Amino acid sequence: MQKKTAGILVYRIRNRVPEFLLAHPGGPFWVKKDLEAWTIPKGEFENDEDPLAAAQREFREEMGSSVDGQFIPLRPIMAAGSKSIYAFAVESEFDTTTVKSNTFQLEWPPKSGTMKEFPEIDRAQWFPFSVAIGKINKRQLPLLEEVKEMLERIKC
Repeated sequence: MQKKTAGILVYRIRNRVPEFLLAHPGGPFWVKKDLEAWTIPKGEFENDEDPLAAAQREFREEMGSSVDGQFIPLRPIMAAGSKSIYAFAVESEFDTTTVKSNTFQLEWPPKSGTMKEFPEIDRAQWFPFSVAIGKINKRQLPLLEEVKEMLERIKC
């Protein structure tokens, strides 16, 4: 069965320039990675779960609070490992200093027998489109492009 994830791409307009909220994955693998490492807050969901409800739950779990607004469904995309991403765009504000992510456990260092706890998301940041396109995981780039095109049509 194909795995499905749901997430939220938050955007805001500053001086007529759209900015996008991206999250940096936590844990030792990602600590020194920056370009093409950032992501939208997202997580897996089951077939019987509403994708928007799953996206909102995952956002709360990974960012520590919710966002509100008019959620706009984006075209589903394929991520690595044949996962489908169902994403929703919403215009909202989010204070990146308040990120408080849920955690996961990992044997670290590998083969040490020592389990350590890491946040799923270690930080979040607002980026203009010109910067976000280099930061976001390349498989998620179509989500940024779709929202940018939508905003250009309505002339933000």
